[in-house]
Amino acid sequence: MNLSSPTAATPNPLEVYTLADLARWERAAPSLAVLGHPVAHSVSPQMHNAALEHLRASNPELVTRLAGVEYFKFDIKPEELAEALELLRKKQFWGVNLTVPHKEAAAKLVARLARGTDGIGIKSINTLKLDGAAWEGHNTDGYGMVQALEREIAVKLRGKTVVILGAGGAAQGAAVECLRQGCAALWMGNRGAERLERLVEELRSVNQRLNAAAKGRRTPRPDEAIRGFSLAAPPAAEWPADVVVINATTLGMKRDDAMPLEPGLLGAQASVFDMVYRRGGKNTAFVATARSRGLRAADGVAMLVWQGAASFTIWLHANLEILIKPQSIAQVMMQAVTEALGLKKPENPPHA
Repeated sequence: MNLSSPTAATPNPLEVYTLADLARWERAAPSLAVLGHPVAHSVSPQMHNAALEHLRASNPELVTRLAGVEYFKFDIKPEELAEALELLRKKQFWGVNLTVPHKEAAAKLVARLARGTDGIGIKSINTLKLDGAAWEGHNTDGYGMVQALEREIAVKLRGKTVVILGAGGAAQGAAVECLRQGCAALWMGNRGAERLERLVEELRSVNQRLNAAAKGRRTPRPDEAIRGFSLAAPPAAEWPADVVVINATTLGMKRDDAMPLEPGLLGAQASVFDMVYRRGGKNTAFVATARSRGLRAADGVAMLVWQGAASFTIWLHANLEILIKPQSIAQVMMQAVTEALGLKKPENPPHA
């Protein structure tokens, strides 16, 4: 459904809108949005709108301040991103999430990156907040990934060897967070050699900044601990039995996708985390195969929830000076995502 004119229809959060719709966008109340290509599969509107409704229902003082605020999704092609961000700014959207393929491109288009993001060289963002008249870029994916790993499969990254599959924006964000969390070694896998080499060099630069920032509080991690490999020939024999493998590619979104890595190559104590998630309670082949081999494995649903909760708190603070913690709305978001994806109710939902 497209908007034929600014007042032709009330926007529906479950519909997919386009750049043309955005150009005609007129709402009296503030809007939030996710941009992607494709984006029809996204359940972010259900998740964020459930959180907004929860705040209105549980905090009478916020009813007026959050009146009419809703979250929508826009299918924006890569070549349309710059125009879309300018339109979103002019139309006073409170905030934006970015998904494939916009995370790296957006980092080059925003006016500035948030403190803690720019200082160590992150070049991938998934969250924008309007700061005055300009967009400020944040990355909440790392936070979401760490929360998901710890809560879903009881994995902490400190001291671990981590293998990340992919070299796009999601992979870069995950890699930087693994370095920040104190992983002992980091392996990056990709099919294209040139992109992979460039990413490894960038991550080594990030590592040097993190070592300098530590100011002797820990033993510096050598740059040689960050290595690349071809997905066509994974050097699994060099990984320890308790390696943590993270799929940051899009493989698994389609039912007939090949697995990004054969879990049979991994040791008995390995853990598998797939950023991809599927509808209808179906695990990706990567997660299902890993579990069948007795490995700890989880998909990206919890990461979706926790990165979304972090984004949500950024927007509330920026626009209404409301301070809440991600934990305070994560369970509401998880329930909304569970219902939207047709999943079973989580046995261990997010908790404060």
